[in-house]
Amino acid sequence: MKRIEKIYTFSQSLWYDNIKRSLLDSGEIAKMIEEGEIVGITSNPTIFQKAIGGSEDYDGAIEKILQENPQTNVDQLYEKLVVRDIQDAADLLRGVYDKTACVDGYVSIEVSPRLAHNTEATIAEGKQLFALVNRPNVMIKVPATEEGLPAITALLAEGINVNVTLMFSLQDFLNVTEAYLTGIEKCAENGKDLSKVSSVASFFISRLDSAVDKILGEDSELKGKTAIAYAKMVYQCFQEMYKQERFTLLQKKGAQLQRLLWASTSTKNPTYRDVMYIEELIGENTVNTVPPATLDAFRDHGEARLSVTESIPEVHQTLAEVNAAGVNLDAVTKKLTEEGVAAFAASFDSLMKTLETKRNHILSKEASRANTTA
Repeated sequence: MKRIEKIYTFSQSLWYDNIKRSLLDSGEIAKMIEEGEIVGITSNPTIFQKAIGGSEDYDGAIEKILQENPQTNVDQLYEKLVVRDIQDAADLLRGVYDKTACVDGYVSIEVSPRLAHNTEATIAEGKQLFALVNRPNVMIKVPATEEGLPAITALLAEGINVNVTLMFSLQDFLNVTEAYLTGIEKCAENGKDLSKVSSVASFFISRLDSAVDKILGEDSELKGKTAIAYAKMVYQCFQEMYKQERFTLLQKKGAQLQRLLWASTSTKNPTYRDVMYIEELIGENTVNTVPPATLDAFRDHGEARLSVTESIPEVHQTLAEVNAAGVNLDAVTKKLTEEGVAAFAASFDSLMKTLETKRNHILSKEASRANTTA
């Protein structure tokens, strides 16, 4: 059995945290799906900024769009490029979606990070993106901000799949679970098929260690231990939450679990084992969205075992020691959410500027060509 295949024996799914036109056109993503390595794909503004802004892969498509309609603005250009990628990826994953009865096979697309603190605009854009992509196996990514929570509920109530992003704390998880359950209850009231409505709650891992390690200092034996311990504690709460009657009643109507998704699972510190955020967080009803280099590393030397429920007493001891060392995890995680929203917004703004430059260059080139032939 291959290393990656063994992960699936513990009821964890791997989603690929990457998408770009060249991977779709080359068949590389299709191959990973066909070989059973990945059963989902996630995207975010940073991924698209690198894909579109950092290559010429999209220049031909941009030129074609502008030739058809020179009045296409930057926002429309972004939408057309991204929606096409998401649609193509969703089509590749449709077989997985059908085979797993709507559990896996999703591709995620994020609402604009500029809307992270605007509930109504998030709802409107979430509905618009879901309609534009027009695939049952697309998930709309919404941040777990205070304003994002009611948007999550509203979208789920409409039967729209939601990937809740930028979760860093236990309180985030509790808030998101409440938003999910309320949304599914409303979805049932709306007469929709609950078995076809899916959601994941994306808990960010490595960024927490990076932030806490700076506070702990160079010589601390606790370095690199906080994020995994905290994630295991959240998983314990996850298991308890979905045993409660409120969910079991919904489950009888076909509702799915809102699975925990481990995000930001590449190691930022080069001294840490490069696959530790996969190896140490494998467990039932979870997803790990894996960046390319981390997936390559696990394919080469990763070891799969049922790990997320291991050493729970030590988990609580570690977190107590982190607190005793002067780390205020509530303050750290709150700041991480703010920084996460800001980072995605910066990537989005950078991408918009790049598209503006490409658009102006192509239109200028077309104008020069027209003048030459006139």
